[in-house]
Amino acid sequence: MPTKIIVSYDGTANEDDAVALGRLFAAAGAEVSLAYVRHASEPDSAREDIAQHEAQALLERGAELLGNPTAAKHVVTDRSTPEGLAALAEREGAQGIVFCSDSHTAKGHIAIGNSAQRLLEGGTTAIAIAPVDLAEDEDATVSQIVVVGDGDGGARESAAALAAALGATVAPVANEQADLLVIDSRPEVEQGRVGVSASAAHLIEIATCPVLVTPRGVALSFGRTVALSA
Repeated sequence: MPTKIIVSYDGTANEDDAVALGRLFAAAGAEVSLAYVRHASEPDSAREDIAQHEAQALLERGAELLGNPTAAKHVVTDRSTPEGLAALAEREGAQGIVFCSDSHTAKGHIAIGNSAQRLLEGGTTAIAIAPVDLAEDEDATVSQIVVVGDGDGGARESAAALAAALGATVAPVANEQADLLVIDSRPEVEQGRVGVSASAAHLIEIATCPVLVTPRGVALSFGRTVALSA
């Protein structure tokens, strides 16, 4: 079974970057879907139908950007975006959720938004975050992956699987040539949960490439290699 990845997408600033990162995981063999979290239902049925139609249309656009118009599209209603996404991931058996960076982030850098932050503190799925303007780099490839942390192997095995699928190499030390950081959760975090150390959080803050944080002791599997372009 391929790893299932959900891209959080609402069409606002930087959200296309999350889709671009989702496309990278799809290139590594992941089954990528898109999700839009609505925070409330409309009390009037006609207005609710319109809102649902608009949400589906938004996700259709995201699927086109993903390069897979038939990708699964989920409209979730929940007052909390992270809780809605976490519940969806559990229902769908997804192993990871992809976010864009916060809307006020400088180009080429990463900033953890509120929803991603919530799931980085005890969530059960891997969390990936795209740098600003990743979607603008049409030639984006992954040739070097860096593993961060000394956890129970989730990051190291995930990085090895990604490298094999994408024809990349795995480096032991973060450097300017890194195209992806794969980060272990802290060793003291409960098995299967996510939690980043202070040093890992700092690396995320200064990163200029996508990051993927794995739950403690959980490795993501990847397989076939396909073209990154849509």
